[in-house]
Amino acid sequence: MSTLDLVDPELLPGLEMLPAFTFNAEMLGQIRQAMALRPVPQAEGLGCLMERHVVPSPEGHDVPVIVYRPRDLPAQAAALLHIHGGGYVIGSADTMSLASAALALELNCIVASVDYRLAPDTVHPGPVEDCYLALQWLHAQADAFAIDGARIAIAGESAGGGLAAALALVARDRGGPAICHQHLIYPMIDDRTCRESAGPNTGHHVWTPESNVFGWTSLLGVPAGSEGVCPYAAASRAEDLSGLPPAFIAVGALDLFMEEDIDYARRLAKAGVPVELHVYPGAYHGFDMVSDAAISRQARMNSIAAFGRAFNRR
Repeated sequence: MSTLDLVDPELLPGLEMLPAFTFNAEMLGQIRQAMALRPVPQAEGLGCLMERHVVPSPEGHDVPVIVYRPRDLPAQAAALLHIHGGGYVIGSADTMSLASAALALELNCIVASVDYRLAPDTVHPGPVEDCYLALQWLHAQADAFAIDGARIAIAGESAGGGLAAALALVARDRGGPAICHQHLIYPMIDDRTCRESAGPNTGHHVWTPESNVFGWTSLLGVPAGSEGVCPYAAASRAEDLSGLPPAFIAVGALDLFMEEDIDYARRLAKAGVPVELHVYPGAYHGFDMVSDAAISRQARMNSIAAFGRAFNRR
């Protein structure tokens, strides 16, 4: 079934940039190799300082964190821990360098982007533990960075959004650093979507059900949709969502994750967590990469406004 007629016309060019294909083990290696050959964007050209840090883990590996700092950052500014997307199997902090620098400048805050270990090389709980370590480190560096430790938000797109949602659960349950806001952009949060039929209009573009099965199975180390999956891997599995940070959730109406994201927003609200939910018509997974489309500009405006409210909430 074709759903091209449902796609926002301004987003159609993005389907040439982001063609849908099925991830598998062989293709994964090829994609990673191709991504490694791409030049790393230089954020300094935007007027933002970039610092590379390495956070040692108790298990003996290092977790790289890239910090983007506006040159005129005021004292006691807010901070954002950013977690990149990539289906849990690809991506890096470097690939989001320009976006992270632009966000730091627009919000006038520090953005710390964590390079968590990827699946299937590292299965759960490795990736979320790396993110938790980065959160602890950022909070501990509040004085060194002259940021307000009470105004640290977390954010991510796709798998990064899934890790951000899981990180909020981990921090709550462990009594970890306070998080003022969780910003989830088309988050990948429910492995059970792999065993259920997608709606007739979702999952046809960019991130397909077949790729979803590969991504989740790679992260979990067991078949996606298995019994007993930990909520720290798939946040939708959590039974208790109370006490979590206020949430912003955005997803396209044609995205495979639309239903799971709407359901998570509904459950957060029912648990007493303030939620802002946006569902963008005619938008597929990753639609905001077509940055000049009107709907992408609106999505960014909504995002920036939500960050502003979160950082000014007392």
